[in-house]
Amino acid sequence: MEKKWIPGINHIEFWVSDRKRSMDFYRPLFQLIGWREMANGTFSSGRIEIYFKEEKVKKTDSIGSRHICFQAIDRETVDNVARFLVEAKASIIRGPVERPEYSPGYYTVDFRDPDSYVIEVAYTPNMEL
Repeated sequence: MEKKWIPGINHIEFWVSDRKRSMDFYRPLFQLIGWREMANGTFSSGRIEIYFKEEKVKKTDSIGSRHICFQAIDRETVDNVARFLVEAKASIIRGPVERPEYSPGYYTVDFRDPDSYVIEVAYTPNMEL
């Protein structure tokens, strides 16, 4: 019998300061990297869901994840994301750039979303998981 579920992350909930602004940023980004939009601003890769919830919270530094890296299916996807980021006037941290110290062929762009969260989109053809 085929297993429907495998170990992994089920979903990620982003708390954002302005949901519309975040949707305007993430909707085209997710389209570029092959995620589909589901109901009410939820996005799916087919294995994981991400959704956005507007919250009025005080922003503070905290211990936790530094960034999220989305897997690109090819180098062209990373380049397309970089062009989108320039057009969106997003804060690009680095890239697109090769990072062979991570693994051969590793190609990445790192940037900040509208709430300054660090996001990465990387093509990692030789990375062992």
